[in-house]
Amino acid sequence: MRIGVTFPQTELGGDAGAVRAYGQRVEELGFSHILAYDHVLGADPEVHQGWAGPYDVRTTFHEPLVMFGYLAAVTTTVELVTGVIILPQRQTALVAKQAAEVDLLSDGRLRLGIGLGWNAVEYEALGEDFSTRGRRSEEQVDVMRRLWTEQSVTFAGRDHAITGAGIAPLPLQRPIPVWFGAASPRAYERAGRLGDGWFPMMAPGHGLDEARVAVEQAAVTAGRDPAALGMEGRVDWSRGRDTVADEIAAWQAAGATHVSINTMGAGLGGLDGHLTALEAVAADLPQ
Repeated sequence: MRIGVTFPQTELGGDAGAVRAYGQRVEELGFSHILAYDHVLGADPEVHQGWAGPYDVRTTFHEPLVMFGYLAAVTTTVELVTGVIILPQRQTALVAKQAAEVDLLSDGRLRLGIGLGWNAVEYEALGEDFSTRGRRSEEQVDVMRRLWTEQSVTFAGRDHAITGAGIAPLPLQRPIPVWFGAASPRAYERAGRLGDGWFPMMAPGHGLDEARVAVEQAAVTAGRDPAALGMEGRVDWSRGRDTVADEIAAWQAAGATHVSINTMGAGLGGLDGHLTALEAVAADLPQ
């Protein structure tokens, strides 16, 4: 099982030096990947009365694909993972182009995790339809994979039209792996049918076991090998250093191929606090 880290988006602010130092130290510590999730825009609670989302207009987020272009230049081995970007609020061909560029600049180190999101405020501001996001995401994946593997694409779908156009240069990975964030029966089916892997939104236990069965059944129904699908869990440092090894073991027992260590929400403060926690995790891992 590959053990990576979750980039502490909300706690490092806008310091480019912190991004560089974090990426380089994570790589030095031997972690396999850096996972970053995104929000393009935050909602202002003073305007959106009763706002109950976990993030707002003051919460800091680097744009993952732009940040990964930067990290590609200052790291050499660590995998760069979006976990997840909200695909249906973005233009499909542009995401395919940006992902291809990151893949090239990183020498094939990109894994593209996608999700549907929950923030209708973002969808409105980006000019996309919140109510059809699930349906559109399926066609988006099809379009991106064709753009990553074919020099010239002609496509006529429900939501996309491409006539003899393509990306140059193509990515190194053809296609780039696409993983799905999944937290509902419909999402489990989509992940099993279309994904290279998935991110469960729950801890190991009965609920995860049921979700995994649903993903694997969807893969079989689609004529795919369920054993080829990856699964990435998350371990929260905020529950204490003593629990990290047990949680990693629980994810491994549940069939996870990857896990990421999340240090946000533990009162660690800035860069040094997050890296100190990851140094402790690395020291505790079996060599």
